[in-house]
Amino acid sequence: MCCRCCRNGKDAKDEKGLLSTPRRNRGCTDIVVFLVFVFFVCGMIFIAAFSVNEGDPFRLVYGYDSFGNTCDADNSGKVIPGVRYAGWNLKGKPYLFFMDIRKPDESLRICVNTCPETLIEQPSVLYTVSQQTGSLLCRYDLSLSLYAFANRTLHGPCPVLPIYKSEPLLNRCVPTDLTKIENWLETDIANNIIAYLNKSNIFQKALRDLYESWNIIIALCFLAVAFSVVMVLIIRFLASVAVWLIVVLSVLTSLVGTAFLWWTFMSNKTKLDRDERERIPLLEVDIFSEGTFLTFSIIASVLTVILLVAIVAARRRLSQVSGLLQEAGNCVSGMPLLLIQPLWTFMLLLIFFINWVTVLAFLCTAEKPTVTENGYVTYHEYEVVTHFWWYHLVGLLWISEYIVACQSFVVSGAVGRWYFTRDKRQLGLPILGNIGRLIIFHQGSVALGSFIIPLLRFPRALFLFMSKKFNRSETRCTCLGLRYLNADLYTVVAVGGKNFCTSAKKSHHILTGNKLGLASLGSSAGFVFLLSKLIVMTGTASFSIFWFKGQRDFHFYAIPVLLVCVLSYFVAHCFISVYEMIVNALLLCFCEDRELNDGSTERPYFGSRNFM
Repeated sequence: MCCRCCRNGKDAKDEKGLLSTPRRNRGCTDIVVFLVFVFFVCGMIFIAAFSVNEGDPFRLVYGYDSFGNTCDADNSGKVIPGVRYAGWNLKGKPYLFFMDIRKPDESLRICVNTCPETLIEQPSVLYTVSQQTGSLLCRYDLSLSLYAFANRTLHGPCPVLPIYKSEPLLNRCVPTDLTKIENWLETDIANNIIAYLNKSNIFQKALRDLYESWNIIIALCFLAVAFSVVMVLIIRFLASVAVWLIVVLSVLTSLVGTAFLWWTFMSNKTKLDRDERERIPLLEVDIFSEGTFLTFSIIASVLTVILLVAIVAARRRLSQVSGLLQEAGNCVSGMPLLLIQPLWTFMLLLIFFINWVTVLAFLCTAEKPTVTENGYVTYHEYEVVTHFWWYHLVGLLWISEYIVACQSFVVSGAVGRWYFTRDKRQLGLPILGNIGRLIIFHQGSVALGSFIIPLLRFPRALFLFMSKKFNRSETRCTCLGLRYLNADLYTVVAVGGKNFCTSAKKSHHILTGNKLGLASLGSSAGFVFLLSKLIVMTGTASFSIFWFKGQRDFHFYAIPVLLVCVLSYFVAHCFISVYEMIVNALLLCFCEDRELNDGSTERPYFGSRNFM
């Protein structure tokens, strides 16, 4: 496709004035891609409906009893044929209790409202404790008056004595001190308990922590919004010193974030080493968490070093970015509503991410019940779910990029209109106009760009490198095709009304046709904006580590921290990329302006004197 864009259609250099004379009579562009995108979204809706119908995310958090009932949920409408005690209302009973904790794999499990808070060694004590606390530790159908006389076996109806003082661990009632259980080392009781807790896969444990921490993650997203607004205000009102202030802040936050990661890893390691010395079996999730934070710490350290080297290497070119930021500030002064665009983009992204994670939790538990020989229920994943995982992941990437690309289209088009309007008083409502053109004409082009541009970022960099090493025609063609594909083309789509491929050629021709090395200046500005996004991401991530570390209920909070990093970067991208889009659009318009005009009285520049 890229080489066809190179060869076919009207030559880009024959379409002079495409940006300076906005197209009024335009038609829909890239309709086929838009239809593909609509069908893809319909697929996402189908997966969501299937997941909600077949899944139960509360099983991730609270677990389920031996009869297939989810704890702390009303299971009245979920009767399982052939299982006598299925379909019970267990609302208010969030903890799993075992009839014989020594053999958790074989034992009958029921849901209780509280774990035993004292040692119970006599049937009469079991009756008294259950009566006083309301924690019914025998099978659901057994009357409290029969607690002192009923059988106490592995399969119930009442638990085997003694019942140890317990506390919730992953919402399972586990003895508070495993070392106080008689012959705990010789009988492998502790190992049996930990082995049972380790049975669920790491991914499910990570989803459990994600589901439990969703409110914290949303709060941290709003913290990222606050950080992003501060960065935008610095760029807007302190343009002359903003570049170096951003450089200093990026170095400080990177060092602090890396230090937080190493501190968290060392804390986890110290705790696990202590438990190992005391011969206490380790939860697999804690071991995995330690290794994950070690990986995070090493990656953060390497990236921090690369960042410092990059800043030193680019220090001379960074000083030239201040002029661009000042002209971008003039553009924002003329269209202050540009700074409002990130708010609706953020809200759309937030709604989409919440929906995506919710569907993910349902999809993870989209399982069918199976009855074992002893009448107990286990759940097994549908075979088709594995394919749905990949579809759901692609949906996350494509739709989130599409939402951001819509903002790029609106902002870039408005900047192009502002630049090529000599009398700014006749500017009208360029933002609303571009929103209308996006909805009516150009959703297909935006959908295609949001899929291809992120997909080809790495290949573009690779082929650009190869084109410098090998002077082959096929490499040159591929390189040219890939270089067309960047966010600058949205300006041409919005103003010129052309399709994706034609706009890519035109934007590439405009930028490469100038003799001033503006591509290098644009890269320097892009580096400054990248540093701004990293400040927001590392600052938010540092707060998240500090917060999650103080919560005892989370065992694998490395994944929530990683999600916070991703979301905070997207939030920062929503806000800071407004200036990035403005700068890129200004450079594109500047090149077109110089190609059409020479600054004379007959052919004056559209740009201001200082900017030109």
